[in-house]
Amino acid sequence: MGVPRSVVLAGGGTGGHIYPLLAFADCLRRHDPEIRITCLGTAKGLETEIIPPRGYDLRLVPAYQLPRAVNMNLLRTPDRMWRAARVTRSLLDEVAADVVVGFGGYVAVPAYLAAWRRHTPAVIHEVNVPPGVANRMGMRFTKHVAVGFPHQVEQSPALRGARVTGVPLRPAISHLDRAALRGRARAHFGLHPDRPTLFVFGASQGARSINLAMAGAAKAISSAGIQVLHIIGARNEPVEIPPDLPTPYITLRFLAEMELGYAAADLALCRGGAMTCAETAAVGLPAIYVPLPYGNGEQRRNAMPVVRAGGGLLVDDADLSPAWIERTVISLLRDPGRLVAMGHAAAGYGRRDGDEALRSFMYEVLV
Repeated sequence: MGVPRSVVLAGGGTGGHIYPLLAFADCLRRHDPEIRITCLGTAKGLETEIIPPRGYDLRLVPAYQLPRAVNMNLLRTPDRMWRAARVTRSLLDEVAADVVVGFGGYVAVPAYLAAWRRHTPAVIHEVNVPPGVANRMGMRFTKHVAVGFPHQVEQSPALRGARVTGVPLRPAISHLDRAALRGRARAHFGLHPDRPTLFVFGASQGARSINLAMAGAAKAISSAGIQVLHIIGARNEPVEIPPDLPTPYITLRFLAEMELGYAAADLALCRGGAMTCAETAAVGLPAIYVPLPYGNGEQRRNAMPVVRAGGGLLVDDADLSPAWIERTVISLLRDPGRLVAMGHAAAGYGRRDGDEALRSFMYEVLV
């Protein structure tokens, strides 16, 4: 087939699916400004808020959660999926799709089914171990699978033979020079230019357990001369940070320009989502990872390779407390030599070319 003229990108629900999709769309458009890019999503996902402002065509298609238990929803699932696939196939016909690239989320399932029925090449990009339900189903219809990290291939039989491409990252992050941007980033948030700086954030929705532990530790951290940039999360209840702290403690509900937070920071305290691990490692930011204590343990699996490489620490959510933060964070931020070594180790594990590598893999599929 050669050069595709129309690419359909499917992924939605959470930022972990949407942000790699958008980074990949940007990569495709950089190489070919005339390429047609169509994004698939559902009315309930975050994609309706995130994708249209970025200038990409978003088409909403019906998609249904795949049940994990035997119940009436399971009995109705095949019929629902095929109806959704028929709608999606019509859309693929409309845009004359040459290839479908799926990033997971329930909207990806009808895209994979429609591509298979239409004999359109499909590529799956997966960042978790074990693979998400939607991508596991998609693997029944295509053998072209890319993953973000080497440990996925090592730990999951379903991903044996997958291509390790890395995770597509926005250029503002993949090209970030933290040292060069540090002064401007700290000034942007009203932080002191020279104080040790802790960057605290959860996923796109924040992390309440991290917020509460930080609120309890704020006085001790500030008294130690450490300033904090803390992203509370758009859907979390506000937490009370003690007033009149001796060093800046900046709280925000949401931060779109995460590159500024990474540049301002000497250390991050964060969850272990795949995008978080990919970004912090790529930019060489030492991090303390607090994996989400639910699900299949994928956040622990995401963070452990970075930790083993020397680029971070890991603490269980149940063990995170104000006292733990005071003991660990203060001593770490008082040791710049250790932070530099951890940053180098993180950067050695991370990669910045996930968008280009996935594009190359897509082109191989189309040959």
